[in-house]
Amino acid sequence: MIPWLKRTQLLRWLPDAVVLTRMSRRDNTLYLTFDDGPDPRYTAGLLDLLRMHGAQATFFLIGRQVERHPQLVERILAEGHRLGNHSYSHPRFNGLSLAQKMEEIDRTDRLLTAFDGIRHHAVRPPSGAFSLVLTLHLARHRRRLAYWSYDSLDYQHRPADELVERMRSRPPRAGDILLMHDDSECCTRMLGVLLPEWRAGGFRFAALPA
Repeated sequence: MIPWLKRTQLLRWLPDAVVLTRMSRRDNTLYLTFDDGPDPRYTAGLLDLLRMHGAQATFFLIGRQVERHPQLVERILAEGHRLGNHSYSHPRFNGLSLAQKMEEIDRTDRLLTAFDGIRHHAVRPPSGAFSLVLTLHLARHRRRLAYWSYDSLDYQHRPADELVERMRSRPPRAGDILLMHDDSECCTRMLGVLLPEWRAGGFRFAALPA
């Protein structure tokens, strides 16, 4: 079994107030999420595509990228998307103490708050590094992890056409939270093909709840 699937199965035992792994399957909604941005080479094109298809999404941003490219963060919000916390420097979280992890998270939250006024944002640890200690610490402070239920594999440096065919053969279902990345052209190329197909199949695309 692939590691992320093991983690999501463990996380699903926890209440939604603590960790979010998928949404209700009662309506035809897919939840697009993008990690590792904002990136001046790719974010604008991705936003253009989402706007073309009337799709809202959640962007899990890296704090130092927020500092470097504030105009992209402003555009993300102006076009109806939501912000999430993907740490400040995208370190290897498993090698950090709890205090070091929280410094990465808190530093990024302070940056994001300056844009959207939200004090605490959903947290997605770099590489999905799951720690029960971190999860419980966040829960005690009424903060939430945001995981995913569908992995696009767009970070594997495989051709976009190949990944599109994989997703067609095992398509996401209503309520799925899709993991994608805003640091290459891969996800934009994939979604350029898949968004109209999913829309024709009756899906809508929403950001995760604040």
